[in-house]
Amino acid sequence: MTETPQSMLAELADRSRELAAAHGLSDGALGAVLLAIVERLDAPFAIKDIANGRYVHVNSRMAALYSRSPEELLGHTDVDLLGPELAAPLRNAEQAAVAQPLAHTIEHRFERERQRREFNITRVALPTADGSPPRHLCSVWIETTTAQLRESQLAKALQQLEQQQVAMETLRRDTQDQALRDNVTGLYQRIHFDDQLRREVDLSSREHREFALVSIALDPLPEAVRAQGTAARGRVLEALGRLLRGNTRAMDASCRLDEDHFAILLSGVGLATAHSRMEGLRRQCATQIVVLDGKDLGFTVSMGVASFPHTAHSQEELMQAADLALEEAQRRGGNHVTLASIRFDAA
Repeated sequence: MTETPQSMLAELADRSRELAAAHGLSDGALGAVLLAIVERLDAPFAIKDIANGRYVHVNSRMAALYSRSPEELLGHTDVDLLGPELAAPLRNAEQAAVAQPLAHTIEHRFERERQRREFNITRVALPTADGSPPRHLCSVWIETTTAQLRESQLAKALQQLEQQQVAMETLRRDTQDQALRDNVTGLYQRIHFDDQLRREVDLSSREHREFALVSIALDPLPEAVRAQGTAARGRVLEALGRLLRGNTRAMDASCRLDEDHFAILLSGVGLATAHSRMEGLRRQCATQIVVLDGKDLGFTVSMGVASFPHTAHSQEELMQAADLALEEAQRRGGNHVTLASIRFDAA
């Protein structure tokens, strides 16, 4: 015969009267607690003697936590069942609950036979019929192991999804960035450089600040290097690309304009500072060791440095000023850095 809620309530009421008579509890108080948890009859439920911590009532779910029968728990304490170390947190929580006027809920991890389970334990001291201090503590254990596991799995899944999104975005940017770069030197191609130069001109015009543009050409390679063919030339271009990238900041830009023509945009840098930095780069190129088949491949570069707005007032004028300065450096025999002429406009 299937039990109905009415029959379960009747049984709980009968049990409450028996316990009240046996232990001097308030019939109404115990009945109220039992009725309050009737909807959670599958939860572990126990009543303890506050003075000594001994179980005076447990249901089958509570006994199952200890892998015992209800009768084997009665009269025992958690120290008897779990040992002092594991029982201490339970006893501390019970003492805290007794001091509370209302029900007290705390999270607890219950470990037994290498199995960890999570519970929300609600404890309430049962008032006595004569108004004396409570002598018994009622506890209801609501298991949250599955919910905690789901939350942990969800958090992990969300973290993995976020990491995948970040990785995909990084891959997208890297792929997009690589599409804008020259395969040999790793420098930006002309279309990207022109766009960044245009933005830098607009920004500098609005904020009245200067920046520098450097036009760079690879000097004619020595006959011994040319004799080694395209492999040697490719090795030189790779080395030059590394040096140009290594001598520019994140806000700068370096570009391969065509076969032997390169450019560097130095954001927020004046003419004198740009000249000093490019002179250092020129020396690095001249002393760079590039080896192919055991032979050192020497190379040098010529540079022309112009600045906005001191040597030019527009993007076109700036490119022209830098190229003219580069031509002057080449006329001087190469391996040289030349400054563009500063304009002096009539008032």
